[in-house]
Order: sequence, then C-alpha cells, then structure tokens
Amino acid sequence: MSAPDSVLLIAFGGPEKPADVRPFLQLVTAGRSVPPERIEEVAHHYEAMGGRSPLNELTFEQAKGLRRLLKRDGVAAPVYVGMRNWHPFLHETLAAMKDLGHRRALGIILSPFQTEASWERYMADVAAAREKVGPVAPEVAYAPAWFDHPRFIEAVADRGRDALAAIPPETRPSAPLIFTAHSVPAAMAGGSPYVAQFTASARAVAEKLSHPRWSVAYQSRSGSPHEPWLEPDIADVLRNLAQASVSDVVVAPIGFVCDHVEVLYDLDVEARQLAEKLGMRFYRAAAVNDHPAFVEMLAALARSGLGK
Repeated sequence: MSAPDSVLLIAFGGPEKPADVRPFLQLVTAGRSVPPERIEEVAHHYEAMGGRSPLNELTFEQAKGLRRLLKRDGVAAPVYVGMRNWHPFLHETLAAMKDLGHRRALGIILSPFQTEASWERYMADVAAAREKVGPVAPEVAYAPAWFDHPRFIEAVADRGRDALAAIPPETRPSAPLIFTAHSVPAAMAGGSPYVAQFTASARAVAEKLSHPRWSVAYQSRSGSPHEPWLEPDIADVLRNLAQASVSDVVVAPIGFVCDHVEVLYDLDVEARQLAEKLGMRFYRAAAVNDHPAFVEMLAALARSGLGK
C-alpha cells in the first residue's frame, strides 16, 4: 500500500455568518432525536456570539501552522481541511484533492477522545464523502488516537497554567481544576474508550501542573432528557463546590480543540453566570486552538503517518 501523499485535517465545522446558523444545526441534528426546543436554544447561543463560530477560522490556523512545520522539516505533503457539517465539506475537499492528483491522504481527526459520536461518525462521513466524489476519490488512512500525546498534554497544561496564574496566590493551590468534555449517551460511552481517555488526559495535565485538586465534568448535553448521559454535569459540580465554600474555580475544556460556541457560550456565559451567582470566581482555560505545542503534535502525527 502506498504512503499518503497529503494530510487532511478533519473537523466538525461551524457557521460563519448568521444566515448559516439554522442550516448548520439542521445538518448537525439530522437523524438524531434532538428536541426542537434544544435546536432553537443552541441557535440563540450562536446569535449571542454574533451568529458565527470561530471553529473554521481556528482550524485553518491549525492547518497553516502545520504546513509551516512540515515545510520546516522538509516534508512536501500539502495540508487540507475538510468539515463534517459545513464548508468546506469533506466531499468538497476530497474532490479538490482528487483534481490535484492526490490518491491517498493521512486523515487527522480533530477530536481528542474516541466514541461513536466523534471518531466513528467522522470516519463514516469520510466514507460517504469518498463515495460522493467517485471511484478515484483519495483513500484516507487515519492517524492514531492522540489523547495522551505529550505535545497535546503540554498545550493543555500551558493553557491551564495561564488560567491558574490569574487566581490570587493565596487561593491558587486549593482552587479546583475541572476538565470538561462533551457529554454523550452513557450507552454509547460504555462501548468506547471515551471516559478512560478523557480521564487519562486530565490526570496527565494535572500531574504536569502539579495541581492535585482536579476532577472531570461533562457539558453541552443535547439529547433526550429520558436517556442517561454521562455525568456529572459542570453545573452540578459548580453547585457542589459552592456548598464546600470554594472561592475560585478553573474550568479547562480539554475535550475541545477550538474555542467555539460550546466553550464560548456553555462555559463562558452559562457556567460563569452560575459560578458567580453561587459566589465563586470563575476562570476558564483557553482551548488549545493553534498553541505551538498542539501544532507540533499535528506535525509529529503527520510525519509519522507520511513515513517521514
């Protein structure tokens, strides 16, 4: 089997202007039992953020950084971006790659933890996109899971260190550090390494920071209220901490590689408002975004997958 001749960053996608919001949400929720009122609620979240998501822009910044590092290392393979739920759709990117003569790409899924809702759906969408492009669509081989990659841990730790530094020195050592990831149905999580990978990543970051008071929580639940989803929810964790007279709390969205609406609204607006109502100061670590260590991780995955 031939080595990949290109790199494909595979991301979720997001609306880039107000008119995109509802068509985007219709694509995201197609075939899923998401209550209509939840879709409208999320649409209003996007509207509160200016009617767009920075996810696409940040993903292209990650791709730009990756191109720069591959060029630095003498690796000629080009880097492309394909989105599951918005332009450039995976089929659009794969068609362009085909027209440029690419036959086999290394796919890097920009989701840290593996479950059906993240990795398996990404792979299924790539397969559907290849079928749409036709028989000469580029094949896609996938980079391995990277939840415990030292450079990812370094990037998350650096973001967490910055957030912790904003806390008054006298309360900083005892401030809880809460790592968050997207909640998924408990039944789905039970058949995947999602929880184990999330916990392992969080533990590695906390150890790198030498910060013993840490825990994990879930956020952004979007399914039926009658179906068990992963817990504890970030709101419940904040309430429990307030009852324990905690004064400062840091939230690190380790399950998201970009600051998009589920970080900018669900944490920066909803969780922050709840924490302040409960009498706590709320600090949020940035997502890795285009942190140099994270981009170095992408370059390491690319070099390995390309055989360079």
